[in-house]
Amino acid sequence: MESRGPDKDIVIAHISDIHVGSNHFVPNLIERVIVEINEFEPDAVVITGDLTNDGFFQQYAAVKAYLDNIRCPQICALPGNHDSRNVGYVHFEDHFGPRNSAIYLPGVTIVALDSSQPDLNEGKLGRQNYHWIVDKLNRPEDFKIVAMHHHLLPLPGAGRERNVIDDAGDFLELLVNQGIDLVLCGHKHVPNIWRFESFYVVNAGTASSLRVRGYAKQCYNIIEIEPDRCRVSRKYPFGEKKEVASFPVVPKTLKPEKLERSDRLIT
Repeated sequence: MESRGPDKDIVIAHISDIHVGSNHFVPNLIERVIVEINEFEPDAVVITGDLTNDGFFQQYAAVKAYLDNIRCPQICALPGNHDSRNVGYVHFEDHFGPRNSAIYLPGVTIVALDSSQPDLNEGKLGRQNYHWIVDKLNRPEDFKIVAMHHHLLPLPGAGRERNVIDDAGDFLELLVNQGIDLVLCGHKHVPNIWRFESFYVVNAGTASSLRVRGYAKQCYNIIEIEPDRCRVSRKYPFGEKKEVASFPVVPKTLKPEKLERSDRLIT
């Protein structure tokens, strides 16, 4: 059978919505999350936005000081809507580098995208960026991950769903056509996982904020990519690690063929 993905196990930690500077931020939680992540010894850490609460320089400096304690060779961060408040995206670039980035692990590609807009809660990727995205997904046999802040699909328990990116339909089609395996998101502090056609969309809860909905708890994700299987687990700070998804790493030749745009239209 045709092989895909890594030849050895790859571990990725996915945290989101830290919200340093908020009255609801709990330092003890993010400190515990970092201790636990270091124990997992991940190959990469992906942070899907809202590192700060207001985008101020002091908040960026504080969250950077926390995250500098993560012992990992690859840390990939992207901004959320809170990070882009008050022209905060300039401080993001000073502390964490480009707002759109890609990292490459053995057999795994991770592309991180800025879906935020200055001083707006709504998200958008923009079709003008699609060529850049495709260019970064240039290793066809890799296990492919795309990370962003805003929702790609509606979530249960998120209230009125106004958090899906404006160009979600076109972007979903792009992901299907590019053979994406996994999408990582954050935003509304609602942990969730959906399967959409041939890939999975995993939303992280908040790592360290008390702003949670219903009975939700602070949590983050651990993704374990084996040569033939991907496992996604939800980890609660000070608590259990619970597997929430397990699916095979499917060779490209076995994935569903893409549909033409006309096949998707409802008449």
